[in-house]
Amino acid sequence: MTVLLWIVLTPLALCVAAVALVFLVAIVRGLAGDVSAGADASRAASLGLLPAERQHTELAAPQPPDLTVALASARLGDWTAAAALLDATAGNRDWEGRSALCERLADLAAEEDGWLRDWEEARPADPGAALVRARGTVLLAWNVRGGRRDEDTTPEQSEGFLRVLAGSRAEHARAVALAPAEDPSPYVGEIWTALGLGLPHDELWRLWREVTDRDPHHYEAHFAALQYWCAKWCGSAELAHAFAVRAAAGAPPGSLLTALPLVAHFEHDDSDTTDADRTPEMYAAVDALLADVAAADPAHPRLPEARHLLAYYLWLQDRYAEATEQFRRVDGHVGALPWRYKADPAREFCRARDDCAGRAPDGESPPPPGR
Repeated sequence: MTVLLWIVLTPLALCVAAVALVFLVAIVRGLAGDVSAGADASRAASLGLLPAERQHTELAAPQPPDLTVALASARLGDWTAAAALLDATAGNRDWEGRSALCERLADLAAEEDGWLRDWEEARPADPGAALVRARGTVLLAWNVRGGRRDEDTTPEQSEGFLRVLAGSRAEHARAVALAPAEDPSPYVGEIWTALGLGLPHDELWRLWREVTDRDPHHYEAHFAALQYWCAKWCGSAELAHAFAVRAAAGAPPGSLLTALPLVAHFEHDDSDTTDADRTPEMYAAVDALLADVAAADPAHPRLPEARHLLAYYLWLQDRYAEATEQFRRVDGHVGALPWRYKADPAREFCRARDDCAGRAPDGESPPPPGR
């Protein structure tokens, strides 16, 4: 009887011991991870980097002072500073800056447009006001829809989204009619409308010719078109990748269009390891963006977004010193890819940044493996 009891109980005891060992290992690893994370955070703090609670989650970088003033004035009902900024971009033929500025003003107009209505009444044929109205209608449509997945969006939200977005087509047509002939900005906004409405590929190519005839290497236009070609909207992983590679290959240094292959990769990467981020092609893509960022005008409005993406992929490739430098340059703001796709952007940004800061060797980082 005793022997039989031992035969029965011994496997059970071993099973219990094995489970206990698994829990013990997990606890030890968790404690070690907490200690390591704490050390990394301390190292980041010693470098003057900010904790998660001090990261701005809506912007990719500090806002230019004149834009801050214009937005504050608009909130108080004074549109003249905003109009002057847009007038200056047209006068300087700064189309990249014009579309970026329009996006910020339109974001405010989608929330409260009293100041814009006053502007339109004072200057009925103002191209800047028409541009902000058109882009603001697009952003209003997205506000109506909300940021949830399709299955979590109500029929009322979907109907409102499509109705408002369809109305943006007429607003963009008016913006085109009033815009300077060489201004691509209204067509850039129309790409976002085409994406949301799921317009056919022929319509996207029509808009694309209008943009590239005016500004062949416009960053936001390329980013918007790449989103259109992604599988989640109107294309596929293959179409998005092909578009991104073509755009990057023909772009001049400093245009930042070498970010596009990384964006296309990010949008379609559903793996749970970093293997896909460490291929020869991905090392080459990251190196190309490093060179592009170095050649870019420091005032390029999309440069911070490129640095965020660069920091992320340098981290995934264990290039800690290079990544830490990019993290340092954008620290304090996390409103960019890839962080804005995360449930807690500030936490994810700081986790990656602190890991790099804790692992970065003194001096230059070694070349990536296999190169």
